Amino acid sequence: MKKIRRTIYLKIARFLGRGRGANSVPTIIAENTNIKGNIISSGTLHVDGTVEGDVTCDELIIGVKGSVTGTIKAQSMYLYGTLNGQALVESLSIAQTARLMGDARHKTIAIEPGAFIEGRCIRSKPELSVVESKTLTKAKIAE
Repeated sequence: MKKIRRTIYLKIARFLGRGRGANSVPTIIAENTNIKGNIISSGTLHVDGTVEGDVTCDELIIGVKGSVTGTIKAQSMYLYGTLNGQALVESLSIAQTARLMGDARHKTIAIEPGAFIEGRCIRSKPELSVVESKTLTKAKIAE
């Protein structure tokens, strides 16, 4: 059953990767794998094992049995398992099975009922567009 699920997951990932101009497949850290050290990836990382270290990637998925201890820097993060540390992300989704112990800095967030959070969820201010920035600068000069 696990083999079938994994094959389906990889086929879906390959299909979705075609839109980005590359045939990208996510990096998967399996359930019985323990990694000590930092991970840097330019793609999707799926953690079902244990990672002790900082993770930098475009998209991070921490599975139900996955655990990360360290700082996360990603565009989007989907938390189903455990995160002990800090998350610096654009988009954050926290499932009801998740455990977040630490602070999360995000622009958008979705939290399912039943999720365990011990820490702070801090909304980052969206960056101003060039037009808004120029308008604010002109308004300050006019004052």
